[in-house]
Amino acid sequence: MYPTPDPTLPHPAPPFEREGSAYAHTESDIEKWEIYKLSEDRANFVRRLEAASVDRINQEHGDNLTDVLSKTIFSEQVRTKTEPWKVDPPQERSYWKRLAKLLATHSIDEDEPASAEEAAQSLLQRIVHRYAEEIVGTFKIPTFRFARRFLTFFFGRLLNAAGGRTFTSLFSKKVLLQEKLQVRGYVDQVRQLSRKGTVVLVPTHFSNLDSILIGYALDQVAGLEAMAFGAGLNLYNTGYTAYFMNRLGAYRVDRRKRNPIYMTTLKLMSKLLIQRGVPSLFFPGGTRSRSGALETHLKLGLLGTAVEAQRARYQQGRDEKVFIVPVILSYPFVLEAQFLIEQHLRREGQDRYIKAKDSFHSLRSILKFVWGVFSKGNEITISLGQPLDVVGNRVEANGKSYALSGRHVSTREYFRDQHGVINEDLQRESEYTRLLANRIVERYHADGIVLPSHLISYAAFAMLERSFPKDDLYALLRLPAEDFYFRKDALIKVVEQLRDQLLKLESEDRAKVSNELRVPGAEIIRQGIASIGNYHIDKPLRYDGDGRIVSDNFSMLHYYHNRLSTYRLKHKVTYPPLMLGDERKE
Repeated sequence: MYPTPDPTLPHPAPPFEREGSAYAHTESDIEKWEIYKLSEDRANFVRRLEAASVDRINQEHGDNLTDVLSKTIFSEQVRTKTEPWKVDPPQERSYWKRLAKLLATHSIDEDEPASAEEAAQSLLQRIVHRYAEEIVGTFKIPTFRFARRFLTFFFGRLLNAAGGRTFTSLFSKKVLLQEKLQVRGYVDQVRQLSRKGTVVLVPTHFSNLDSILIGYALDQVAGLEAMAFGAGLNLYNTGYTAYFMNRLGAYRVDRRKRNPIYMTTLKLMSKLLIQRGVPSLFFPGGTRSRSGALETHLKLGLLGTAVEAQRARYQQGRDEKVFIVPVILSYPFVLEAQFLIEQHLRREGQDRYIKAKDSFHSLRSILKFVWGVFSKGNEITISLGQPLDVVGNRVEANGKSYALSGRHVSTREYFRDQHGVINEDLQRESEYTRLLANRIVERYHADGIVLPSHLISYAAFAMLERSFPKDDLYALLRLPAEDFYFRKDALIKVVEQLRDQLLKLESEDRAKVSNELRVPGAEIIRQGIASIGNYHIDKPLRYDGDGRIVSDNFSMLHYYHNRLSTYRLKHKVTYPPLMLGDERKE
């Protein structure tokens, strides 16, 4: 539970959070869920997806369709040769080799010559059909119920054991899962909006555990319907993972395929899902944040499908709106942090770093991570941010949109042409997508909850930078971490100044600060070190045998520092003259 906030501090906690209790489901009958209805109508949906994809590809590439087909088939031949996966269909190399022959001979099949245009259209339909069947998933109620029971048992038992600090506590006192897996923010509002239109969640992405934790928390804590979500096709390489992914509403995303035919089919799949009314979730950052920072540049592809879906609804004469909900995950520490930051530094530092092994697939590492979270009194926080419409306007619980000026606006009017007709204008909609992306980034910062581990890492690395002002990042990271310690009195001063800046941002609706930060600086440091140091072998910060604050790894410290780097607070702090101690001189 939270410590008692210091009453002398400015800006008490805002009425933003609801904690400690789970919601009833907005719809308890799973057969009424949109994702189940879609699964039951899968064959018809796939046909609609194929038709829409062929139309869009012809619209965008009709003048050079043969070139697009040629490049697609060639890229697929290269992929099957250089990057084969276990999940790939059998005889895939021979399939694409056969299509290459048909394209070269302008044939519909080996024995039937045709015109170049007929052959191209035939090949296009074959390829789109193959992609559509691969992408569209299913949703099986028995599998969903089993997964729900299993995760409840797994997290619940492990949480109870962790609460007792020993596995002998597995079946002892009951600790409520929602006390550790917190869903906060605009939860009531999102629940109301889910009854008025279609909710699309756009989370930050830090760990491969994100999808599991978000999906479970939304179901068992927030009481929302299951959502369609994209899952990397690589996750289907193992049998047990593939079994569940194939039956839990996931649609498959193969990041090896970058050709325009595949990308168009994937994007239109997302558009048709949302247009149909299936609540959806995708990571607009595209992949896990390697640096540990909040995403500031979002990929616009899938995000644009929500804009297109809203326009298409209006064209159909439908009033239901699409609501975009930023979701921000706040971990006290991240399972794959060391792998991610070293990968980031290798990429940015021109191979100065050796690639670390991504240990996510180790069950032992996952259990150790969850145990580390629960056993030390930590929490994983999932914040539902302020809902937006598809052009980035704020949306209230009644579904109405409001511009930044506070004026009520009609989302429908954004899609009318000069004659007042709602029309398709992809260039206009791409601009709306950019506006929406910028607003999502703003809400990531405004609604993401800052934890003690974030703050002390940011403060400590800022002190390191200020102590060596002539060194660039890579020179700092080459310093022998074992030779230095952070002076506690200096760290307290920096932490408290940064905390006060965050509280100011919170009063301006530009940040959210956890209650653990509403205490004196020494207590913030104690809590932060307790949470950030209990999982990693090389600890970003810890107490040494003499009670001094040290770091085992400046790269890891840099990773956790980056969580607050985009708030740009360092220049607002007055730094003490002596911030680091040097063991070599003592």
